Amino acid sequence: MAKPHFHLHNHPDHSHLRWSRAIPPVLTVPSGSEITLELPDGGGNQITRENAAAGTAVASFDVGLADPGVGPIYVEGAAPGDVLRVDFLALEPTVDYGWTAVFPGFGLLCEDADFVAGVAAPRIFDLGRPGREDWVADRGYVVFRPADGASGGEEIRIPYRPFLGLVGIAPAEGEHSMIPPLDTGGNIDTRALGVGSSLYLPVKVPGALLSLGDGHAAQGDGEVCGTAIETRMRATVRVTVEKGKSWVKSPWVLTAEDAAAATAAPAGREFMCLGVDSDLREATRKAVRGVVDWLEAEKALSRADAYMLVSIAGNLRMCEVVDMPNYAIGCAVPLGLFVASPVQG
Repeated sequence: MAKPHFHLHNHPDHSHLRWSRAIPPVLTVPSGSEITLELPDGGGNQITRENAAAGTAVASFDVGLADPGVGPIYVEGAAPGDVLRVDFLALEPTVDYGWTAVFPGFGLLCEDADFVAGVAAPRIFDLGRPGREDWVADRGYVVFRPADGASGGEEIRIPYRPFLGLVGIAPAEGEHSMIPPLDTGGNIDTRALGVGSSLYLPVKVPGALLSLGDGHAAQGDGEVCGTAIETRMRATVRVTVEKGKSWVKSPWVLTAEDAAAATAAPAGREFMCLGVDSDLREATRKAVRGVVDWLEAEKALSRADAYMLVSIAGNLRMCEVVDMPNYAIGCAVPLGLFVASPVQG
C-alpha cells in the first residue's frame, strides 16, 4: 500500500516565527506519511538578487522575520515520551540563486573590527535550473566568487550539499525564538541532515507539531558567519512515530549512507546526538551523555564501557555556534563499528 502523501505550500498562513505549543496545526497526517513542503529561505525571502546588487539587502533586513518555520504539522499518534523520526527523502532549490551575508552583531566574529558593522553586500551564488547545463544538482558544486574578483587564479568550488537548517517540534511550555536551537530541535543548522539522513526528536506535546524551513545549498560545520548558502527549498520528508526510545532527550541524527564506503551496511553511516545548551562545555557533555545513554540502552554496554568507547571512536562536531544563546554540539558514533560476531564452529 502506498504511503499517504501530503503537500504544504509556502503561504503566510502556513508559517510562524516562534516556537509554541499554542500555535494551531496547519496540517494533520498519520504516522508514516510523506510530506512535500515549499519552504522560504532562512531570511524569510527578504534577500534577492536585486537588493543584493543595489547594496540595500543587509541594511533593510528585518531579523524579526528570520528563520520562519512552515507548519506546525500534527502527527497522529505522537504523544509526550515518544520520538518523532523525520526521514529526508528529497531536497531541491526552487530558485536559481542562493546567498550568504554577514549581519551586524551576528556570527562568531561579530565583535572583530572587520565585521562589527556587517558586510553591506551579500554574496550571490548561481544555482541554475533543472534541465539546464548550469543546474547545481547535476554540476555538484557551487562557485564562490569573491567580491573583488580575486581567487589566486583558481575557481573556488563549494560542494553542493543541500539540507534544512530548521527542523523542530513544539516545546512542552513557553514561547521561544526561532533562532536558537532547542532540545526539541529547531534551528540546529546541522549539515549532516541531507537526503538519506534521519532526525530523531523527543516529543513533548500531543501530535509533536513539526515545522521545517531554512534551506541550505551548502554549509560548513558551525555556520560561523551566521549564514550558509541560503535558498528557498522544496523538501520531501517522511514522519514516523517511534516508541521505546527514552534515551532520545535531544535531537539525534542518523547520517546518510556514504556511497564510497557502502561495501556492507551500515558502513559509512553515523549516529549523532546533539547537545544543546548556552554553555559550550555543557552542550558537549549533553552530547556525550546522550551517546552513552544510547550505547547502554541499545547496545547493552555498561556506562563505563560506553564512555570509553565514545572516547576512542566517537567524534565531536561543533554543529551550530552562532544562534545564541545556545550551542549545538554533536557527538557521532560510526555505525560501522558494530559488526555481527562470527559464527562459532
